Amino acid sequence: MKYLIIASFPESLLNFRGALMESLKSKGVSVHIAAPDLPVDSAVRKQIEDRGYIVHPIELQRVGMNPWKDLLCLIGLCRLLRKIKPDAVLAYTVKPVVYGLLAARLMAVPKRFALITGLGYAFQGDESGRSSRSGLRSLVQKLYALALRGSCKTFFQNPDDLKLFKERKLISSSAQTCVVNGSGVDLNKFELTAPPTPISFLLIARLLGDKGVREYVAAARLIRQSQPEVIFNLVGWIDDNPDAISANELDAWVKDGTVQYLGRLNDVRPAIRASSVYVLPSYREGTPRTVLEAMAMGRAIVTTDAPGCRETVLDGVNGYLVEVKNSDSLAQAMLRFLQDPSKAETMGQASRKVAEEKYDVHMVNQMMLREMGV
Repeated sequence: MKYLIIASFPESLLNFRGALMESLKSKGVSVHIAAPDLPVDSAVRKQIEDRGYIVHPIELQRVGMNPWKDLLCLIGLCRLLRKIKPDAVLAYTVKPVVYGLLAARLMAVPKRFALITGLGYAFQGDESGRSSRSGLRSLVQKLYALALRGSCKTFFQNPDDLKLFKERKLISSSAQTCVVNGSGVDLNKFELTAPPTPISFLLIARLLGDKGVREYVAAARLIRQSQPEVIFNLVGWIDDNPDAISANELDAWVKDGTVQYLGRLNDVRPAIRASSVYVLPSYREGTPRTVLEAMAMGRAIVTTDAPGCRETVLDGVNGYLVEVKNSDSLAQAMLRFLQDPSKAETMGQASRKVAEEKYDVHMVNQMMLREMGV
């Protein structure tokens, strides 16, 4: 049996789908990978191929809507499918889902699966129809609806996204769907460690407005007015997304001492280990992988009462839920740990327990494999 996994971001394949790919391979499945930015001399490509997977570079622009280039992407995927003749296709993130499933349907691939890992830029922002995103939102949703008609089963990472897709008729009420607990987390790789003292905070994210990075910085400034010694760490990179934080903004935050910028890390475990509390003020997620990793390592969580985020926190047990886009609410939640540092350890232990019970990557993957009939 041949499986083709279509992705838009090569680094995500091993980081987020590595365990799933390994599970497929262990069942005798030949795993093929299609993604952009994978030249022959790519380190990521070598890592993928060294694990026994077959790589197929594709022309796909991760962001932006260029009709000509997107058409070429669709044609290229059709040619690839005709060449390798997979038994199943699994696509995740917007463009792979849209163009991957359309191509799979055109090429009569027997099994076609979509994984909705989050809604992204086109679904965020003003819903009034007057924002600059409204045209993009309308186009993306029409493309989703068209592509998902051909999905044998669509996986969601939280119930809110499934509800939204049904409300907006992006999938039919009779469509085959399944909600899974995010991408899961490797509990052996992300081991439990005691949170350090004094209390410090950490945010790991692509540096986008919708990830709540500006709210994190604003909350840090509020706290540092009375407690200037508190450390606020930031890990991530400036993305080529329309909602990206600018380099000038980031430089200003670092220069005035509001945050300590640790850059983009291939391994986030040292950053989590060195911080006491993990913070993600995102506006909306599928299920945030960084939160799961921090939970597995025994970190209390402060995140928003937003789809995808709220599922990870039992408010007052393993962390706190705060209002979306509210830096004051965020600062108040973080202050609780500074007022009572013991909360970081007790809530961190609760986080690890939740990760073990709900987010073990092997349990998540077994559910997906079962639902895909592997």
